[in-house]
Amino acid sequence: MTGSEPVARRARITWASSIEPEPVVWAWKDANEGRIAAGSLSIGAGREGTGKSSCGVWLTAQITRGTLSGSFFGTPRPVLYVALEDSWKHTLVPRAIAAKADLSMIGRFEVVINDLDCDRETSVTLSLPHDNSLLQRSITDNDVALVVIDPLLSVIGGHIDTHRNREVRDALDPLVRIADETGAVIFGIAHFNKSGGTDAASLISGSGAFKDVPRSVFGFARDDENQTRIMSQVKNSLGRDDLPSRTYTIESVAIDTPKGKADTGRFLFTGETDRTVADVLRDNQRGTEGNKRLVSDHFIATYLKGAGGSAPANEVIQAGETAGFKAGTLKNARRKVADTKSEGFTDKTHVWVLRQEPPETAVDHSVGHVGHTDTEVGPTGPTCDLRAPADKPEKLATPGHPTTHTSGLSDRVQQALAKARRRQQVGLTPELAATTEDTNR
Repeated sequence: MTGSEPVARRARITWASSIEPEPVVWAWKDANEGRIAAGSLSIGAGREGTGKSSCGVWLTAQITRGTLSGSFFGTPRPVLYVALEDSWKHTLVPRAIAAKADLSMIGRFEVVINDLDCDRETSVTLSLPHDNSLLQRSITDNDVALVVIDPLLSVIGGHIDTHRNREVRDALDPLVRIADETGAVIFGIAHFNKSGGTDAASLISGSGAFKDVPRSVFGFARDDENQTRIMSQVKNSLGRDDLPSRTYTIESVAIDTPKGKADTGRFLFTGETDRTVADVLRDNQRGTEGNKRLVSDHFIATYLKGAGGSAPANEVIQAGETAGFKAGTLKNARRKVADTKSEGFTDKTHVWVLRQEPPETAVDHSVGHVGHTDTEVGPTGPTCDLRAPADKPEKLATPGHPTTHTSGLSDRVQQALAKARRRQQVGLTPELAATTEDTNR
């Protein structure tokens, strides 16, 4: 058969009665419950700075010392480490020393090619599934118990669209087979994407295959409210799916090097908690929505002041949407600064009326536009006061309206306010005002 001829395909059936069942062998058991199975793919995911990579170093240290509770306990085993974002000499080796790992058992895994032009070897990035055979042979030849890939997304071959489920499976499914055939754990580090949500597995960047293919998935998050960090197991397809979350910390450590002291971090579990990564993500979302409402409160109060204390609700909402707010956000924020009333008999108009003492609100001046999700408000209150200094009042250049301080609002919001007030001055409807302004341009 020549190389151009297709490979013959045939069916094979294995009856279940001929397959002997076996219990799961757990590489990591926590309080006698399995967290990571030997011979499986596992993923640890979180936002930047949560400590997920440090957990990979913690696992590495435990395996190389034979101290990880589970099937590898009592027998130190080698670990292969693929690191694409961290420096070995400045980050990984200092962290491994701080974690008391056996450095002689940690192998930096690289793929090299012969550079004929320079007559030397050149290191290239591990590429899956192209380099699967190299990885599997290295695991087998060195009796490796753990492979850490940080980050996993970066070793997926360049020809693969990491947002297409089928294509990502072409890289991950063989990785699962390698783990199963060698008995090693493959632990991949992953990042969360920028979307909202509370399901850590669904937040992993890339296609859904990154949560579907692994046998176990861990989420990592900073719980700023309780000044701690949380690890939750959000998938455990071979064991219990209700294992408790664990708190951990990154302890600052100074280690000795031949060239002096080096500061690094040490990953330490500190206990269990009823809170989960999902709880932390949910609280963070609520905080962001609260910040947006805080800023929109001020927008509404500023608008109504400029309108003499009241304005039709649809006009305020339209101006707010122009400034970057959502209508729902504005309606929720209105409750804090204004009352609503109806005017007219047949065609009733809803009017928002500014309260006598509206709450003072504030916004970070660095925000690109009001309502931006990166607005930060400190734990004890707003970060800055939007009221202009008494000696330098800032006014909107709109005659006939009360002075309104807007120094803390972005240019976009100030323009929206000024545009709305010009419309009020000449008595135009929003649609007619927009037409007039387009003509004037």
